[in-house]
Amino acid sequence: MKQTLVILGVLFSLTSAVVLAPFPQADISNGIIQAKLYLPDPTQGYYQGVRFDWSGVFASLDYKGHSYFGQWFEKYDPKLHDAISGPVEEFTPIGYETAKPGEDFLKIGVGSLRKSADEPYRFSTPYETVKLGKWSVKKGKDAIEFTHELIDAAGYSYRYRKTVRLLPRKPTLVLEHSLTNTGAKPIETTVYDHNFYVIDKQPTGPDFSVTFPFALQTKGTLRGMGTLFEIRTNQLTYLKELSKGETTHCYLTGFGDTAKDYDIRIENKKTGAGVRITCDQPIVQLAYWSMPVAVCPEPYIQIKAEPGKEFTWKIQYDYYAK
Repeated sequence: MKQTLVILGVLFSLTSAVVLAPFPQADISNGIIQAKLYLPDPTQGYYQGVRFDWSGVFASLDYKGHSYFGQWFEKYDPKLHDAISGPVEEFTPIGYETAKPGEDFLKIGVGSLRKSADEPYRFSTPYETVKLGKWSVKKGKDAIEFTHELIDAAGYSYRYRKTVRLLPRKPTLVLEHSLTNTGAKPIETTVYDHNFYVIDKQPTGPDFSVTFPFALQTKGTLRGMGTLFEIRTNQLTYLKELSKGETTHCYLTGFGDTAKDYDIRIENKKTGAGVRITCDQPIVQLAYWSMPVAVCPEPYIQIKAEPGKEFTWKIQYDYYAK
């Protein structure tokens, strides 16, 4: 009887291990930076929402004892639109405005989705998935290549490739992208990086600064301006620590039409950790959002690929500690 219980215990442990297995993930390192990424999977993946590109989701990134990414939200559900972390990207939907309710539209990096009602697109809506396409992943010691292939999704076809790469002997992360239009219809949209920075788990407040290479101007609604944060020429600073439930949001302008203005620094003076973000494409729109544990500049770039053509872009992150 005792032996039977032991055997059953082992079986139960093995079964539990399978049930509680971690999400598909992979580690990369260049000896300077260590990072853990979640891998795309329609049934077991950490993120299964329909807002963000499924590739390049970071569980963590560490440099010189400093941490840069992590969970910033309280509620987790794999299908929740923002249950995601890292320098994740969202493409503006294609074909949504012309689609009728019940017809399909495209989200690059996700798939074709079904329009549910005759109302404006909302990123928080859990639109029905119609065709998710095929994901493939190539893992290396210091890089991971993600490829998403989609055929005839709302009339569009493409091959999207993102390589997450740590440069040799440098505290540098690079996101290399290519979008090849394999269909007959032009693909034109925008994409932004949400940059969910959670630096050393420090509270969003006066220790943080976000600096740009141009004098900042604002437009539209300025949530928190003058009470939670302010602009000092080319820098955004905080007037107090954000409390639970407090968020900031605004659209920033002042940038030019060249890539040199896509140059953003996020620093925490208490821990000395910082990151510089650059890109080889110009900013076409710039949003800024933050909450008590996440600081998020959101620069948009323009994407355009005619049938048979490829569009490429690269975002670089240089990490440092003072």
